[in-house]
Amino acid sequence: MHHPIQIEDFSLSLPHKVCFENFSTQISFGDRIGIIGRNGSGKSSLLKMIIDKNSEILSAYISQIIDDFDALSGGERFNKSLSEALGKNPDILLLDEPTNHLDLQNRKSLMRMLKSYYGTLIIATHDKELLRNCVDILWHINDGKITVFRGIYDDYLNEIQRCRRSISHQMELLEREKKSMHQSLMKEQERVAKSKSSGEKKVAHRKWMKSVGDLKGMKAEKSHGNKLKSIDEKKRKLSEQLSQIHLPEIIVPKFYLTYQEVSDKTLVSIIDGSVGYGEKIILRNINLSVMSQERVAIVGNNGCGKTTFVRAIMNNGNVIKFGDWNLPNLQDVGFLDQHYQNLNPEKSAVEIIAETNPFWSHAEIRKHLNDFLFCKNEEIGVAVKNLSGGEKARLSLAKIAAHPPKLLILDEITNNIDLETRDHVVEILRKYPAAMIVISHDENFLNEIKMEKYYGI
Repeated sequence: MHHPIQIEDFSLSLPHKVCFENFSTQISFGDRIGIIGRNGSGKSSLLKMIIDKNSEILSAYISQIIDDFDALSGGERFNKSLSEALGKNPDILLLDEPTNHLDLQNRKSLMRMLKSYYGTLIIATHDKELLRNCVDILWHINDGKITVFRGIYDDYLNEIQRCRRSISHQMELLEREKKSMHQSLMKEQERVAKSKSSGEKKVAHRKWMKSVGDLKGMKAEKSHGNKLKSIDEKKRKLSEQLSQIHLPEIIVPKFYLTYQEVSDKTLVSIIDGSVGYGEKIILRNINLSVMSQERVAIVGNNGCGKTTFVRAIMNNGNVIKFGDWNLPNLQDVGFLDQHYQNLNPEKSAVEIIAETNPFWSHAEIRKHLNDFLFCKNEEIGVAVKNLSGGEKARLSLAKIAAHPPKLLILDEITNNIDLETRDHVVEILRKYPAAMIVISHDENFLNEIKMEKYYGI
């Protein structure tokens, strides 16, 4: 067991932004903490700060990128690193995105292990299942500060929604009060105008005196002005509170496909197929068909050959195919992976969409990018290499939406994206009108994008 860990005034600033400032809290033995926040918010750095601050405590840390064990897959590397870490019997286990490369079986094994782990657990993760099942304290990095919430992830979401509703309701009440005051002032001004007209006749011989109507009108307007200032100040404070509760932007994607392009027909047909490299066969007995508008999930353990199978569908020259393969033309296939290789890193968002759909005017390009939350000039004019991971994910999908392929192939695209971007990706893919083949270990993600068929490898 370790003594309580005091964190005092942790701050992290980068050249272009402040990630968080003056974070203070206490970590007790046995705490199970999940660190959440957008890509680039400072989650990984916070884990390392905790380790550096408490070097005397026996801890084990597994980073998001594991360079050891070159001959192993990403999932196999993580499992080996975890086994070595647990072999030390650490008091604190710190994990950075541990489920990124794990297949379904290994994900479940990790969940069971983390539930039974006796020590203090701190995980930086975007994985909703992990957050729901393995932690009960959340540190949310957002808008330059860290908010601590004690409870499960769904309770945290509910609390955020409750706060938003409460503040919005108070704003509505203030707006109604302001409107009611305006109507009362209008009535008072009408009454004062009548009183003033009558009073002017009565005091015409004493012009230096204000009429009673004038004095009442001035008093009413002064009182109204003071009340308006009070209401505006309350609204300002409520707006500040609302801005501190992060409101995800809504994405409303549009896809440009004709009926003929998504008409009912077979896009992929594989009968008694086999694939491999050179003389080495990786997969045998492949039998699969994919219809237009059908959604197929390719599932299997780490290292089973899922990526090789996808490369075969895309007619990769290094992959040898045997059997009967009827595949769409390459120009009708779109591929998107977690590294966004469909984006030229030197091009801007405007240039990429212009190349994808050269017949669009600049206004049409801006409108399309706006639908995918690219609204500011600095977002659409900067080179892709300078965009965040979430921005690259949205731009990749914006490019596909501008000229959608008949078949979209996705390879683990939810790895390394924050929860908000993940929700945006889900919303976009739900609306995708053509066929999809999806490789993913994230069962929740597959359910959310409404996969219709599962093909095990």
